[in-house]
Amino acid sequence: MKNKTLISVTGPTAIGKTKLAIALANHYNTEIISADSRQFFKEMSIGTAVPTTSELTQAKHHFIQHKSILETYTVGDFERDALQLTEALFKTYDVVVMVGGSGLYVNAVTEGLNEFPSVSPNIRLKLNSDLENKGLHHLQETLNELDPEYFSKVDIHNPQRVIRALEICIGSGQPYSSFINKPKKKRNFNVITVGLKADREIIYNRINERVDLMIKEGLLPEAEALVPYKSYNALQTVGYKELFKYFEGEWTLNFAIDEIKKNTRRFAKRQLTWFLKNNNTHWFNYDEKLETIFHKIDDELANLTHE
Repeated sequence: MKNKTLISVTGPTAIGKTKLAIALANHYNTEIISADSRQFFKEMSIGTAVPTTSELTQAKHHFIQHKSILETYTVGDFERDALQLTEALFKTYDVVVMVGGSGLYVNAVTEGLNEFPSVSPNIRLKLNSDLENKGLHHLQETLNELDPEYFSKVDIHNPQRVIRALEICIGSGQPYSSFINKPKKKRNFNVITVGLKADREIIYNRINERVDLMIKEGLLPEAEALVPYKSYNALQTVGYKELFKYFEGEWTLNFAIDEIKKNTRRFAKRQLTWFLKNNNTHWFNYDEKLETIFHKIDDELANLTHE
């Protein structure tokens, strides 16, 4: 596997990662692994910007709408499945492309996850109930008490991250932070990471345009059909949770759409913060010529071959 390489395409939402991944897959005659944790779910198409039918026919994709929101599918499950698939694909291809904006899922494949003790699933059920009945602020306060170190680092507005940390704190009796930042597993393949970026105003405009297009394409009926499942982890997602408030009469439709845009912009900012931590990423402007990106990756592949 020393001469096998995974090209990881990262960057904020709506920046053009899918388009680049398809171009890379065609250039290197290979297949694509999706590391977008919301595109896994078949009930969530429009709100997660799943690749179009046309895009899916341009290159073979894996981990697109292969699960139901009714199933539990963790980042650990994805790490296992993605590594098994990667090993199988490398029997045919020297290069495989991975694309996605879910930083934790990307890192699970490229670096490996921190190892945590197994805890009772009842803890998460109780925390989800607390989230619904007592609100996120209650869970934030609890995390600050149990693990102030992680509280100071985590995105405390992301209920899934807060709940994940709390279930480990409660289930193990130890701070979540005590399990992280340990040496990661060494992968037996090379990784070349490519990132797409743009000026903030361009990113925000692209996000606003994408949300408007989602509404036009039918996000409202898609979200309305999912209201009975709104407490599921998969649906604690920008684009759905705001519309649930509209359906419940808390917000007007225009306000809900504005909130989707605002929260997506915040999400994009967090994505950039996460991906910028990787000092090995080769960054390109979102409208960079494909030939320039291909040339850079070809050079990197040549260097890996001679190492």
